[in-house]
Amino acid sequence: MSKVLVIGCGGVASVAIHKCCQVSEVFTELCIASRTKSKCDKLAAELAPKTATKITTAQVDADDVQQVIDLIRSFQPDLVMNIALPYQDLTIMDACLACGVNYMDTANYEPEDTDDPEWRAVYEKRCEEAGFSAYFDYSWQWAYRKKFEEAGLTALLGCGFDPGVTQAYCAYAKKHEFDSIDTIDILDCNGGDHGYAFATNFNPEVNLREVSAPGSYWENGRWVEIPAMSIKRQYDFDQVGQKDMYLLHHEEIESLALNIPEVKRIRFFMTFGQSYLDHMRCLEDVGMLSTVPVEFEGQQIVPIKFLKALLPDPASLGPRTKGKTNIGCIFTGKKDGKEKTYYIYNVCDHQACFHEVGSQAVSYTTGVPAMCGALMLLTGQWKKTGVYTVEEFDPDPFLEALDQYGLPKNESWNPVLVK
Repeated sequence: MSKVLVIGCGGVASVAIHKCCQVSEVFTELCIASRTKSKCDKLAAELAPKTATKITTAQVDADDVQQVIDLIRSFQPDLVMNIALPYQDLTIMDACLACGVNYMDTANYEPEDTDDPEWRAVYEKRCEEAGFSAYFDYSWQWAYRKKFEEAGLTALLGCGFDPGVTQAYCAYAKKHEFDSIDTIDILDCNGGDHGYAFATNFNPEVNLREVSAPGSYWENGRWVEIPAMSIKRQYDFDQVGQKDMYLLHHEEIESLALNIPEVKRIRFFMTFGQSYLDHMRCLEDVGMLSTVPVEFEGQQIVPIKFLKALLPDPASLGPRTKGKTNIGCIFTGKKDGKEKTYYIYNVCDHQACFHEVGSQAVSYTTGVPAMCGALMLLTGQWKKTGVYTVEEFDPDPFLEALDQYGLPKNESWNPVLVK
């Protein structure tokens, strides 16, 4: 029996909450909290007749540490599931420490205002030390390790699909398939079609900044940084078909390089259609991806926030999106002294997800792992004090939960490799 506070009520949070309500014997009480309480109330009313989980709702501004502290003290949860924006990770971690509560999220911290002078100074120093220039990395949250250890608490970082399941796939490959891993290629393919000329499948601010940033990968003990979208490959994805994919920087590369030290190269690829890229480049060229406020008719407007208001809400894409996603990892390495290749991946159907939980597969593939990670913590199958990423825990019970709750794994021992 557990009480869980879920902060966030967007597309991913909605999936995670639906899934928590399918496991009422563990998630006996949920409090759904968001800046807009009416969204929480609507979801709670939808789920209440279908679940034995007791659901309450609350309003909270997750940028305000004291508001989060007050909410935690009022509800007294066993775990806080942060499924809000990555801008709020540190605020919620601070509140959890103040209240003595375990923490988890689905994406690592990045600042909302990347042009703030104080943050820029820290960021530029971090870029020089780390060897890459992404706005998001684990350093901010890894800095909390000692605090969580001393408090006897667990913080689980990035328990979505990528990051999250992809790291569990790596831990599984290391445990069961290889004595040593030489290369890891993480492939994220969304073969869905929502019918819009341009839309993002998750928060537009985060998505567009991630895609337009320089790419980077890990090779021979160092980072190699490249211009945005400058490395392109094609791959024939199971149940989706051949797609163009581009090398991006992604946070799990950073933790995997640390936790699988023998690996020689780690890359992350994501598929994009030409229409998406054309729109993104045009928006970038005219300054619509900027976080610097501009004055318009006497008001200060942040261009990327204005763009977000114009684009379709990712949570609204479920009824329109058809097709499938395919996300997984391809490995090369050695087992019993012999060269070996291995591919582990999941295929998820957009319409099947919508019929089950009212969301498209991009939200589903992040929300289900969030619930499964919470399940691991609440049942004691994952139990270590400190701040951890998914690959630092036993992958077996987690992948078994994913198999059970909607994201079963597929395996191939002779995959086509990415050149």
